[in-house]
Amino acid sequence: MAVKPNGSLDKTILILGAPGLVGAQVTRHVAHELHPAKIVVSALLEKEIVDFVKEIKSEFPEITFKGEYGNIFVRSELAKSARPELMRNAGNRRKLYDDLFGAFSETYKNSELVRLIKSYKPDVIIDCVNTATGISYQDVDTSAKEVRKDIDALHDKLNRKDFESFGEEYREIERDIEGLLVSQAIPQLIRHIRIFHRAMVEYKTRLYVKVGTTGTGGMGLNIPYTHGEDKPSAQLMSKSSVGFAQTGLMFLMARTPDGPIVKEIKPGAMIGYKKVVSQPLRRHMKYVPKSFSLSERLDLHLPKEEFKNLGKLEMVGVDTGENGFFARGEFEAVTSINQMEFVTPEEIAHAVVLEIKGSNTGLDVIAAIDSAVMKPSYRAGYLRASAIEAMKQLERQKNSPSIATGELGPAKLSKQLYEAYLLYKISQDIENAQPGSLQSIISHDAKELSEKLNKYLEWNDDLRNTIISIGIPILLPAGDQLIRGPYIKIPEYAGEASIEIKSGNIDTWADAGWVDLRAKNIKRWQERFKKMLKSAMTIHLQGSAGITMEAYRSEEIRIGEVVGWIFNNEEKGYRIK
Repeated sequence: MAVKPNGSLDKTILILGAPGLVGAQVTRHVAHELHPAKIVVSALLEKEIVDFVKEIKSEFPEITFKGEYGNIFVRSELAKSARPELMRNAGNRRKLYDDLFGAFSETYKNSELVRLIKSYKPDVIIDCVNTATGISYQDVDTSAKEVRKDIDALHDKLNRKDFESFGEEYREIERDIEGLLVSQAIPQLIRHIRIFHRAMVEYKTRLYVKVGTTGTGGMGLNIPYTHGEDKPSAQLMSKSSVGFAQTGLMFLMARTPDGPIVKEIKPGAMIGYKKVVSQPLRRHMKYVPKSFSLSERLDLHLPKEEFKNLGKLEMVGVDTGENGFFARGEFEAVTSINQMEFVTPEEIAHAVVLEIKGSNTGLDVIAAIDSAVMKPSYRAGYLRASAIEAMKQLERQKNSPSIATGELGPAKLSKQLYEAYLLYKISQDIENAQPGSLQSIISHDAKELSEKLNKYLEWNDDLRNTIISIGIPILLPAGDQLIRGPYIKIPEYAGEASIEIKSGNIDTWADAGWVDLRAKNIKRWQERFKKMLKSAMTIHLQGSAGITMEAYRSEEIRIGEVVGWIFNNEEKGYRIK
């Protein structure tokens, strides 16, 4: 970041979850240490962001603060609505479902998170939202039990042929099933990360820092603090699972070319505290008890009207932000030695700011995982050649080529391997050419090569049968006929038994997973081979500097190496570490 003469940074920093316990301190440390021109603070609720902006502006009047509120996990039109309100409306539930399981491009276009990043184009994003809590505490466990209860009730009615109230019960079942579908944590997390990454790449975010969670305050499966009778509770384990799933996805994000620098600070203790105060308990009123005898059944909930209400239940305690409001006894217990203990939000904020400045705090979880994962080894590289040679020998013995099983996706991989193999085979029959050479394909007419490929497959029925049997159809040279087996991998099955063929569909499907014998596809292969041959012929002149991503290290068609080159250079699907 460029520092202006007055010491401030002429950049915009976006802080998600800014009014929270950690977010508030991160905002203060960022303002004090980095002096950016603008800080955009975001939160779920309007009141908390309005109050926070007013407070933080008074502390740092020289910085421009902009407040935004809304749910960043949903589309913009739903972002200002509370989740219970969304779930009550069938149309909203359908939109949530479409955004979770529908076309990614549409979800991305409608996303509130994308709108936020697009509006401000921040150089740095600091994510203090407790994503694991937000996603996992939709309580898929309870939702699943509700659906099971609905289905059992439906079966009971069907068995009794009692349909009088079926319409109302059907609507309840529909609501509960749709609620269960859109409450699943992992699909939501995957969509969230994909949206986040694409938006940061598109709008050129330089650095993304996440304040994550272990879900258990650093404790293990024996954690005594739960959200129910189970120990550990399903909700708590869901939170931990999502927290570390997000770390895994950010690890992948950090290894993706052209994206932001990715860091995560993951506190392994209870975070506390905001203030000591005496206040009413949010979810409790004070009642005079009644006596009940224990008989056959125990009512879990009774009408509040049956009990005398003494007003609000107030208690002295510590406000720990998202973790809740704890009485002294609870705070003493959870922070005692060998329990969760605790870390302060100021310490977290300090670590975040140091990482943004470029200091190595040793607390970046992504860097720690990066240094701990096992890398490709010299031994494996040496054995690779032995394994390939052993397969070649067995292929000769069996007189059967080993090209692709279809198990390693995508279908495009199998399609390109078979196309490269076919080009290799017909190159051996081209006059005045080195068999199996790139040049033999480059220097020949594409239409003639197309016909040669077709004739080769007509003659070699075993190869043709293998290709179509793994779900890869063959598009004939004229482009109006498909040779196929009982199922095809492309287009992907999406609940429809058949799909209408529209303009452009054939080209899209052929590119994604059909062996394409048309001349225009052969011309594409010839262009690839020209680039490969050019790099292969100049490597020896450049030494080690010539071994780049664009380099192809042979003048021959080696099918696996050829497709690896395509994935590196055309699909941009290469590793950077």
